[in-house]
Amino acid sequence: MAIIIGADKAGQELKEVIKDYLKEGKYEVVDVSENEVRDFVDTTLAVAKEVNASEDNLGIVIDAYGVGSFMVATKIKGMVAAEVSDERSAYMTRGHNNARIITLGSEISAPGIAKNIIKGFVEGKYDGGRHQVRVDMLNKMC
Repeated sequence: MAIIIGADKAGQELKEVIKDYLKEGKYEVVDVSENEVRDFVDTTLAVAKEVNASEDNLGIVIDAYGVGSFMVATKIKGMVAAEVSDERSAYMTRGHNNARIITLGSEISAPGIAKNIIKGFVEGKYDGGRHQVRVDMLNKMC
């Protein structure tokens, strides 16, 4: 599993904090905005492309509020994404929704909270079962 991460200009500082945190946890991290800072639209599309390259990959996109990146991610056919600003939602969106991308706002989440959000997301596992009906509905959209 690789964690694909990207950020626009507003999210670069928090992205570096999250990237370091993930590397400390021995996760494979692919930074799509390491060499070139792009708009949140292009960054989200780049993260989604890499997430879709393997069923095991997860994605994290950071912009100022997390909303713009979320709107882009939800336009991608078959992509389940969540805008997250708390730890429990990050964990539950993996367990119940099988979200493969989360978006965060650097103006919303302080570094400590962001690390806890990331922990919940990457450690969460999809529960399947009764939740699959909703995931199938989401995957048919777009």
